[in-house]
Amino acid sequence: MASLICTLRDHQDDVNWCSFSARLLATCSGDKTLRIYDAHDFSELPFSPLTGHGYSVHCCCFSPCGQFLASCSTDASTLVWSMITGDIEAVLEHPGRSPVRICALSPDSAHLVSGASDGTLALWNFPSKKLSRMGGVSDTTMVACSFSPCSQMFMTGSTYGDLRLWDLDLKHLLAEKSAHDLGVSCCSFAPSILSGGQVVQFRLASCGQDCHLKIWAISKFASGGFKMILLHTLAGQTAPVLCCAYSSDGQLLVSGSVDKSVKVYDANNAVLLYTLNQHERYVTACSFSPTSPLIATGSMDKTVNIWRLEDRCSGHGFKEESAETSCKGKATAGRSKLLVADWSERDVTEWLVEEGLEGLVDKFKANNIDGTELLSLTKETLASELGIGEEDKCHTLVSESTTICSLPPCLVVLMFIFLSEMGENKQSSMFYRPDLLYGWT
Repeated sequence: MASLICTLRDHQDDVNWCSFSARLLATCSGDKTLRIYDAHDFSELPFSPLTGHGYSVHCCCFSPCGQFLASCSTDASTLVWSMITGDIEAVLEHPGRSPVRICALSPDSAHLVSGASDGTLALWNFPSKKLSRMGGVSDTTMVACSFSPCSQMFMTGSTYGDLRLWDLDLKHLLAEKSAHDLGVSCCSFAPSILSGGQVVQFRLASCGQDCHLKIWAISKFASGGFKMILLHTLAGQTAPVLCCAYSSDGQLLVSGSVDKSVKVYDANNAVLLYTLNQHERYVTACSFSPTSPLIATGSMDKTVNIWRLEDRCSGHGFKEESAETSCKGKATAGRSKLLVADWSERDVTEWLVEEGLEGLVDKFKANNIDGTELLSLTKETLASELGIGEEDKCHTLVSESTTICSLPPCLVVLMFIFLSEMGENKQSSMFYRPDLLYGWT
Protein backbone atom coordinates (compact mmCIF):
# COMPACT_ATOMS: atom_id res chain seq x y z
CA MET A 1 0.00 0.00 0.00
CA ALA A 2 1.18 3.56 -0.78
CA SER A 3 -0.43 6.56 0.88
CA LEU A 4 -0.10 10.31 0.30
CA ILE A 5 1.03 11.92 3.55
CA CYS A 6 1.46 15.57 2.51
CA THR A 7 1.58 17.97 -0.42
CA LEU A 8 4.07 20.86 -0.58
CA ARG A 9 2.71 23.89 -2.45
CA ASP A 10 5.45 26.49 -2.05
CA HIS A 11 6.83 26.76 -5.59
CA GLN A 12 5.34 29.27 -8.01
CA ASP A 13 6.25 27.41 -11.21
CA ASP A 14 6.94 23.89 -12.49
CA VAL A 15 8.86 21.64 -10.10
CA ASN A 16 11.84 20.35 -12.09
CA TRP A 17 13.66 18.11 -9.62
CA CYS A 18 13.57 16.77 -6.08
CA SER A 19 16.27 15.07 -4.04
CA PHE A 20 16.46 13.49 -0.59
CA SER A 21 19.37 13.33 1.78
CA ALA A 22 19.20 11.43 5.07
CA ARG A 23 17.77 14.49 6.81
CA LEU A 24 16.49 16.88 4.14
CA LEU A 25 14.41 17.15 0.98
CA ALA A 26 15.40 19.66 -1.71
CA THR A 27 13.20 20.77 -4.60
CA CYS A 28 13.89 23.16 -7.45
CA SER A 29 11.67 24.97 -9.90
CA GLY A 30 11.16 27.19 -12.89
CA ASP A 31 10.52 29.97 -10.35
CA LYS A 32 14.36 30.24 -9.98
CA THR A 33 14.37 28.95 -6.40
CA LEU A 34 15.24 25.88 -4.39
CA ARG A 35 13.31 24.93 -1.28
CA ILE A 36 14.70 22.87 1.57
CA TYR A 37 12.54 20.83 3.95
CA ASP A 38 13.14 18.74 7.04
CA ALA A 39 12.64 15.14 5.87
CA HIS A 40 11.04 14.20 9.19
CA ASP A 41 8.05 16.56 9.29
CA PHE A 42 8.50 18.43 5.96
CA SER A 43 8.64 21.83 7.59
CA GLU A 44 10.61 24.34 5.52
CA LEU A 45 14.02 25.29 6.90
CA PRO A 46 14.58 28.89 8.06
CA PHE A 47 17.07 29.66 5.26
CA SER A 48 14.72 28.37 2.54
CA PRO A 49 14.04 29.35 -0.21
CA LEU A 50 17.48 29.58 -1.83
CA THR A 51 17.53 32.37 -4.40
CA GLY A 52 20.96 32.46 -6.03
CA HIS A 53 20.00 31.50 -9.61
CA GLY A 54 18.92 33.98 -12.26
CA TYR A 55 16.78 31.61 -14.33
CA SER A 56 14.97 28.27 -14.04
CA VAL A 57 16.70 25.69 -11.81
CA HIS A 58 16.73 22.33 -13.61
CA CYS A 59 18.38 19.91 -11.19
CA CYS A 60 19.66 19.57 -7.63
CA CYS A 61 21.57 16.85 -5.79
CA PHE A 62 22.99 16.37 -2.31
CA SER A 63 26.52 15.38 -1.47
CA PRO A 64 26.49 11.85 -0.01
CA CYS A 65 26.60 13.01 3.60
CA GLY A 66 24.14 15.82 3.01
CA GLN A 67 26.38 18.72 3.97
CA PHE A 68 26.20 20.33 0.51
CA LEU A 69 23.62 20.71 -2.25
CA ALA A 70 24.50 21.33 -5.91
CA SER A 71 22.03 22.97 -8.30
CA CYS A 72 22.21 23.98 -11.96
CA SER A 73 20.31 26.46 -14.07
CA THR A 74 19.65 28.07 -17.40
CA ASP A 75 21.88 30.88 -16.10
CA ALA A 76 24.87 28.66 -17.09
CA SER A 77 26.01 28.04 -13.52
CA THR A 78 26.13 25.26 -11.01
CA LEU A 79 25.91 26.50 -7.44
CA VAL A 80 27.11 24.65 -4.35
CA TRP A 81 25.13 25.45 -1.21
CA SER A 82 25.87 24.81 2.46
CA MET A 83 23.05 22.84 4.05
CA ILE A 84 24.08 24.19 7.45
CA THR A 85 23.71 27.89 6.68
CA GLY A 86 22.02 28.02 3.27
CA ASP A 87 24.91 30.11 1.93
CA ILE A 88 26.49 29.71 -1.50
CA GLU A 89 29.82 27.93 -1.11
CA ALA A 90 30.89 28.06 -4.75
CA VAL A 91 29.74 29.26 -8.17
CA LEU A 92 30.83 26.95 -11.00
CA GLU A 93 30.47 28.78 -14.31
CA HIS A 94 30.01 26.37 -17.20
CA PRO A 95 32.64 26.96 -19.89
CA GLY A 96 31.00 28.49 -22.95
CA ARG A 97 28.17 29.89 -20.83
CA SER A 98 25.64 27.39 -22.15
CA PRO A 99 22.55 26.67 -19.99
CA VAL A 100 23.28 23.81 -17.58
CA ARG A 101 20.54 21.18 -17.66
CA ILE A 102 21.87 18.45 -15.38
CA CYS A 103 24.37 17.92 -12.56
CA ALA A 104 25.44 14.89 -10.54
CA LEU A 105 27.77 14.22 -7.61
CA SER A 106 29.84 11.06 -7.27
CA PRO A 107 29.09 8.79 -4.29
CA ASP A 108 32.60 9.41 -2.92
CA SER A 109 32.10 13.22 -3.07
CA ALA A 110 35.23 13.61 -5.19
CA HIS A 111 33.61 14.70 -8.47
CA LEU A 112 30.74 16.73 -9.84
CA VAL A 113 29.57 16.59 -13.46
CA SER A 114 27.48 19.27 -15.15
CA GLY A 115 25.91 18.84 -18.59
CA ALA A 116 24.78 21.67 -20.83
CA SER A 117 22.42 22.49 -23.66
CA ASP A 118 25.28 22.56 -26.18
CA GLY A 119 26.20 18.94 -25.41
CA THR A 120 29.28 19.79 -23.33
CA LEU A 121 30.24 18.15 -20.05
CA ALA A 122 32.28 19.73 -17.28
CA LEU A 123 33.95 17.51 -14.70
CA TRP A 124 34.74 19.36 -11.48
CA ASN A 125 36.93 18.42 -8.54
CA PHE A 126 34.29 18.77 -5.86
CA PRO A 127 36.51 19.35 -2.79
CA SER A 128 38.42 22.17 -4.52
CA LYS A 129 35.50 23.30 -6.75
CA LYS A 130 37.99 23.50 -9.66
CA LEU A 131 37.35 22.45 -13.26
CA SER A 132 39.16 19.19 -14.04
CA ARG A 133 38.16 18.39 -17.63
CA MET A 134 35.81 19.28 -20.45
CA GLY A 135 34.21 16.94 -22.96
CA GLY A 136 30.87 16.10 -24.49
CA VAL A 137 28.98 15.40 -27.69
CA SER A 138 28.06 17.98 -30.32
CA ASP A 139 24.60 18.75 -31.70
CA THR A 140 22.63 17.58 -28.68
CA THR A 141 21.56 18.62 -25.19
CA MET A 142 22.68 16.78 -22.09
CA VAL A 143 19.60 16.11 -19.98
CA ALA A 144 20.51 13.09 -17.83
CA CYS A 145 23.49 12.03 -15.76
CA SER A 146 24.21 9.48 -13.04
CA PHE A 147 27.42 8.27 -11.39
CA SER A 148 28.06 4.57 -10.93
CA PRO A 149 28.16 3.45 -7.28
CA CYS A 150 31.94 3.00 -7.54
CA SER A 151 32.36 6.70 -8.49
CA GLN A 152 34.77 5.82 -11.31
CA MET A 153 32.41 6.36 -14.25
CA PHE A 154 29.11 7.99 -15.10
CA MET A 155 26.32 7.68 -17.64
CA THR A 156 24.82 10.54 -19.60
CA GLY A 157 21.67 10.77 -21.68
CA SER A 158 20.80 13.35 -24.30
CA THR A 159 17.97 14.59 -26.48
CA TYR A 160 19.59 12.63 -29.31
CA GLY A 161 18.36 9.44 -27.60
CA ASP A 162 21.74 7.97 -26.67
CA LEU A 163 23.22 6.72 -23.41
CA ARG A 164 26.98 7.13 -23.05
CA LEU A 165 29.29 5.80 -20.37
CA TRP A 166 32.34 7.95 -19.50
CA ASP A 167 35.36 7.52 -17.29
CA LEU A 168 36.91 10.30 -15.20
CA ASP A 169 39.14 11.31 -18.11
CA LEU A 170 35.93 11.95 -20.10
CA LYS A 171 36.74 9.11 -22.44
CA HIS A 172 33.92 7.03 -23.92
CA LEU A 173 33.66 3.56 -22.44
CA LEU A 174 30.55 2.55 -24.37
CA ALA A 175 27.53 4.08 -26.12
CA GLU A 176 23.98 2.89 -26.73
CA LYS A 177 23.04 5.23 -29.55
CA SER A 178 19.38 4.27 -29.83
CA ALA A 179 18.49 3.83 -26.17
CA HIS A 180 15.28 5.87 -26.41
CA ASP A 181 13.62 7.04 -29.58
CA LEU A 182 13.10 10.85 -29.61
CA GLY A 183 15.37 11.39 -26.62
CA VAL A 184 16.43 10.34 -23.12
CA SER A 185 14.77 12.08 -20.18
CA CYS A 186 16.57 10.65 -17.16
CA CYS A 187 18.91 7.86 -16.05
CA SER A 188 19.81 6.43 -12.67
CA PHE A 189 22.34 3.83 -11.53
CA ALA A 190 21.20 1.31 -8.94
CA PRO A 191 23.33 1.60 -5.78
CA SER A 192 24.48 -2.02 -5.73
CA ILE A 193 27.28 -3.77 -7.59
CA LEU A 194 27.14 -7.44 -8.58
CA SER A 195 30.49 -9.22 -8.60
CA GLY A 196 31.49 -12.61 -9.98
CA GLY A 197 34.69 -14.05 -11.39
CA GLN A 198 36.40 -11.62 -13.74
CA VAL A 199 33.45 -9.23 -14.07
CA VAL A 200 31.49 -6.70 -12.05
CA GLN A 201 28.01 -5.66 -13.10
CA PHE A 202 25.89 -2.58 -12.56
CA ARG A 203 22.19 -1.88 -13.10
CA LEU A 204 20.98 1.28 -14.80
CA ALA A 205 17.45 2.59 -15.31
CA SER A 206 16.67 5.06 -18.10
CA CYS A 207 13.50 6.64 -19.44
CA GLY A 208 12.57 8.76 -22.40
CA GLN A 209 10.23 10.28 -24.92
CA ASP A 210 9.37 6.82 -26.26
CA CYS A 211 7.13 6.26 -23.18
CA HIS A 212 9.42 3.50 -21.91
CA LEU A 213 11.32 2.86 -18.71
CA LYS A 214 14.26 0.53 -19.35
CA ILE A 215 16.54 -1.48 -17.08
CA TRP A 216 20.05 -2.24 -18.33
CA ALA A 217 22.91 -4.45 -17.16
CA ILE A 218 26.36 -2.91 -17.60
CA SER A 219 29.28 -5.32 -17.23
CA LYS A 220 32.88 -4.37 -16.67
CA PHE A 221 35.43 -7.09 -17.38
CA ALA A 222 38.87 -7.52 -15.86
CA SER A 223 40.27 -7.06 -19.36
CA GLY A 224 38.97 -3.49 -19.33
CA GLY A 225 36.07 -4.03 -21.71
CA PHE A 226 32.43 -3.08 -21.16
CA LYS A 227 29.12 -4.51 -22.33
CA MET A 228 25.60 -3.10 -22.01
CA ILE A 229 22.52 -5.34 -22.29
CA LEU A 230 18.85 -4.39 -22.10
CA LEU A 231 17.15 -6.51 -19.43
CA HIS A 232 13.62 -5.08 -19.27
CA THR A 233 11.43 -2.59 -21.10
CA LEU A 234 8.57 -1.34 -18.91
CA ALA A 235 5.66 0.15 -20.84
CA GLY A 236 3.30 0.87 -17.96
CA GLN A 237 2.95 4.56 -18.77
CA THR A 238 1.15 5.88 -21.82
CA ALA A 239 3.14 9.05 -22.46
CA PRO A 240 6.79 10.14 -22.29
CA VAL A 241 8.48 9.11 -19.04
CA LEU A 242 10.29 12.11 -17.61
CA CYS A 243 12.02 10.86 -14.45
CA CYS A 244 13.18 7.70 -12.70
CA ALA A 245 15.01 6.79 -9.51
CA TYR A 246 16.12 3.72 -7.56
CA SER A 247 15.53 3.16 -3.86
CA SER A 248 18.61 3.17 -1.65
CA ASP A 249 18.71 -0.64 -1.57
CA GLY A 250 18.14 -0.98 -5.33
CA GLN A 251 15.01 -3.09 -4.84
CA LEU A 252 12.45 -0.53 -6.02
CA LEU A 253 12.27 1.75 -9.03
CA VAL A 254 9.97 4.77 -9.43
CA SER A 255 9.08 6.74 -12.57
CA GLY A 256 6.96 9.77 -13.42
CA SER A 257 5.28 10.54 -16.72
CA VAL A 258 3.53 13.06 -18.93
CA ASP A 259 0.41 10.93 -18.34
CA LYS A 260 0.44 12.40 -14.76
CA SER A 261 1.06 9.01 -13.15
CA VAL A 262 3.76 7.71 -10.83
CA LYS A 263 4.69 4.03 -11.11
CA VAL A 264 6.61 2.02 -8.52
CA TYR A 265 8.21 -1.26 -9.64
CA ASP A 266 9.97 -4.24 -8.17
CA ALA A 267 13.32 -3.45 -9.82
CA ASN A 268 14.65 -7.00 -9.82
CA ASN A 269 11.62 -8.65 -11.37
CA ALA A 270 10.31 -5.66 -13.38
CA VAL A 271 6.87 -6.04 -11.79
CA LEU A 272 4.53 -3.10 -11.23
CA LEU A 273 3.71 -2.65 -7.53
CA TYR A 274 1.88 0.68 -7.28
CA THR A 275 0.31 3.33 -9.49
CA LEU A 276 -0.03 6.76 -7.86
CA ASN A 277 -2.42 9.25 -9.46
CA GLN A 278 -2.49 12.49 -7.52
CA HIS A 279 -0.77 15.07 -9.72
CA GLU A 280 -2.80 17.25 -12.05
CA ARG A 281 -0.07 17.78 -14.64
CA TYR A 282 3.11 16.10 -15.92
CA VAL A 283 5.24 14.37 -13.26
CA THR A 284 8.74 15.72 -13.74
CA ALA A 285 10.65 14.61 -10.64
CA CYS A 286 10.90 11.66 -8.26
CA SER A 287 13.19 10.60 -5.44
CA PHE A 288 13.35 7.93 -2.72
CA SER A 289 14.39 8.77 0.80
CA PRO A 290 17.59 6.87 1.68
CA THR A 291 16.54 6.24 5.29
CA SER A 292 12.74 5.78 5.35
CA PRO A 293 9.96 4.39 3.10
CA LEU A 294 9.15 7.71 1.48
CA ILE A 295 8.95 8.91 -2.11
CA ALA A 296 8.83 12.55 -3.23
CA THR A 297 7.30 13.38 -6.63
CA GLY A 298 7.27 16.79 -8.29
CA SER A 299 5.08 18.06 -11.09
CA MET A 300 4.28 20.86 -13.47
CA ASP A 301 1.25 21.46 -11.23
CA LYS A 302 3.78 23.25 -8.95
CA THR A 303 3.41 20.74 -6.12
CA VAL A 304 5.56 18.09 -4.47
CA ASN A 305 3.77 15.04 -3.10
CA ILE A 306 5.22 12.91 -0.32
CA TRP A 307 4.21 9.24 -0.35
CA ARG A 308 4.73 6.54 2.25
CA LEU A 309 5.09 2.89 1.21
CA GLU A 310 3.50 0.76 3.90
CA ASP A 311 3.13 -2.71 2.39
CA ARG A 312 5.93 -4.71 3.99
CA CYS A 313 4.45 -8.12 3.24
CA SER A 314 5.64 -7.85 -0.37
CA GLY A 315 9.25 -8.14 0.80
CA HIS A 316 10.13 -4.53 0.06
CA GLY A 317 10.24 -3.16 3.58
CA PHE A 318 12.68 -0.38 4.37
CA LYS A 319 15.23 -0.54 7.13
CA GLU A 320 15.31 2.73 9.05
CA GLU A 321 18.86 4.08 9.22
CA SER A 322 20.60 6.93 10.92
CA ALA A 323 22.24 9.56 8.75
CA GLU A 324 25.65 8.40 9.96
CA THR A 325 24.99 4.78 8.97
CA SER A 326 23.71 5.84 5.55
CA CYS A 327 26.76 7.99 4.90
CA LYS A 328 29.23 5.28 5.93
CA GLY A 329 27.47 2.74 3.74
CA LYS A 330 27.72 4.95 0.67
CA ALA A 331 31.39 5.58 1.27
CA THR A 332 32.34 1.90 1.34
CA ALA A 333 29.75 -0.01 -0.72
CA GLY A 334 31.19 0.83 -4.11
CA ARG A 335 34.81 0.05 -3.31
CA SER A 336 34.20 -3.18 -1.45
CA LYS A 337 32.60 -4.88 -4.44
CA LEU A 338 34.59 -3.28 -7.23
CA LEU A 339 37.45 -5.06 -8.99
CA VAL A 340 40.45 -4.56 -6.74
CA ALA A 341 42.53 -3.53 -9.76
CA ASP A 342 40.37 -0.40 -9.94
CA TRP A 343 41.03 0.70 -6.36
CA SER A 344 42.76 4.04 -5.90
CA GLU A 345 45.48 4.64 -3.33
CA ARG A 346 42.79 6.13 -1.10
CA ASP A 347 40.67 2.98 -1.44
CA VAL A 348 43.61 0.82 -0.40
CA THR A 349 44.27 3.05 2.63
CA GLU A 350 40.63 2.95 3.71
CA TRP A 351 40.55 -0.81 3.35
CA LEU A 352 43.67 -1.23 5.48
CA VAL A 353 42.10 0.84 8.25
CA GLU A 354 38.82 -1.05 8.06
CA GLU A 355 40.67 -4.37 8.39
CA GLY A 356 42.67 -3.25 11.44
CA LEU A 357 45.96 -2.84 9.54
CA GLU A 358 46.54 0.84 10.36
CA GLY A 359 50.22 0.12 10.98
CA LEU A 360 50.76 -0.48 7.26
CA VAL A 361 49.09 2.71 6.02
CA ASP A 362 52.16 4.95 6.04
CA LYS A 363 54.32 2.43 4.16
CA PHE A 364 51.62 1.82 1.56
CA LYS A 365 51.13 5.58 1.08
CA ALA A 366 54.86 6.18 0.75
CA ASN A 367 55.02 3.59 -2.03
CA ASN A 368 51.83 4.75 -3.79
CA ILE A 369 50.16 1.35 -3.58
CA ASP A 370 46.89 1.34 -5.50
CA GLY A 371 44.70 -1.63 -6.43
CA THR A 372 46.89 -2.76 -9.34
CA GLU A 373 50.00 -2.70 -7.17
CA LEU A 374 48.15 -4.48 -4.38
CA LEU A 375 47.30 -7.38 -6.65
CA SER A 376 50.95 -7.92 -7.56
CA LEU A 377 52.29 -8.08 -4.01
CA THR A 378 53.96 -11.21 -2.65
CA LYS A 379 55.48 -11.82 0.73
CA GLU A 380 58.90 -11.35 -0.81
CA THR A 381 58.11 -7.95 -2.36
CA LEU A 382 56.54 -6.78 0.89
CA ALA A 383 59.76 -7.61 2.71
CA SER A 384 62.30 -6.46 0.11
CA GLU A 385 60.65 -3.42 -1.43
CA LEU A 386 58.31 -2.16 1.28
CA GLY A 387 60.35 -3.27 4.29
CA ILE A 388 57.37 -5.06 5.86
CA GLY A 389 58.30 -8.12 7.89
CA GLU A 390 56.45 -10.66 10.01
CA GLU A 391 56.14 -8.15 12.81
CA ASP A 392 54.07 -6.00 10.44
CA LYS A 393 51.61 -8.84 9.80
CA CYS A 394 52.66 -9.33 6.21
CA HIS A 395 51.20 -12.82 6.51
CA THR A 396 47.77 -11.20 6.57
CA LEU A 397 48.25 -9.93 3.03
CA VAL A 398 49.79 -12.73 0.96
CA SER A 399 50.79 -16.38 1.12
CA GLU A 400 54.26 -17.82 0.76
CA SER A 401 53.54 -19.56 -2.50
CA THR A 402 50.58 -17.79 -4.13
CA THR A 403 50.38 -14.31 -5.58
CA ILE A 404 47.11 -12.49 -5.10
CA CYS A 405 46.59 -11.96 -8.81
CA SER A 406 46.16 -15.71 -9.35
CA LEU A 407 42.73 -15.52 -7.73
CA PRO A 408 39.53 -14.08 -9.26
CA PRO A 409 39.38 -10.37 -8.39
CA CYS A 410 35.95 -10.71 -6.80
CA LEU A 411 37.49 -13.06 -4.17
CA VAL A 412 40.50 -10.94 -3.34
CA VAL A 413 38.61 -8.83 -0.82
CA LEU A 414 37.23 -11.96 0.82
CA MET A 415 40.71 -13.44 0.97
CA PHE A 416 42.07 -10.35 2.68
CA ILE A 417 39.25 -10.36 5.21
CA PHE A 418 39.69 -14.08 5.95
CA LEU A 419 43.42 -13.68 6.36
CA SER A 420 43.18 -10.74 8.71
CA GLU A 421 40.64 -12.52 10.91
CA MET A 422 42.09 -16.06 11.03
CA GLY A 423 44.79 -17.27 13.36
CA GLU A 424 48.39 -18.20 12.50
CA ASN A 425 47.74 -21.94 12.15
CA LYS A 426 44.85 -21.62 9.72
CA GLN A 427 46.61 -19.05 7.55
CA SER A 428 49.34 -21.43 6.44
CA SER A 429 46.86 -24.07 5.29
CA MET A 430 44.33 -21.74 3.76
CA PHE A 431 45.87 -21.59 0.29
CA TYR A 432 45.73 -25.35 0.00
CA ARG A 433 42.13 -25.57 1.30
CA PRO A 434 39.66 -24.02 -1.16
CA ASP A 435 36.86 -24.73 1.30
CA LEU A 436 38.44 -22.27 3.75
CA LEU A 437 39.14 -19.59 1.19
CA TYR A 438 35.83 -19.80 -0.65
CA GLY A 439 33.68 -20.56 2.39
CA TRP A 440 32.60 -23.95 1.03
CA THR A 441 31.01 -26.46 3.39
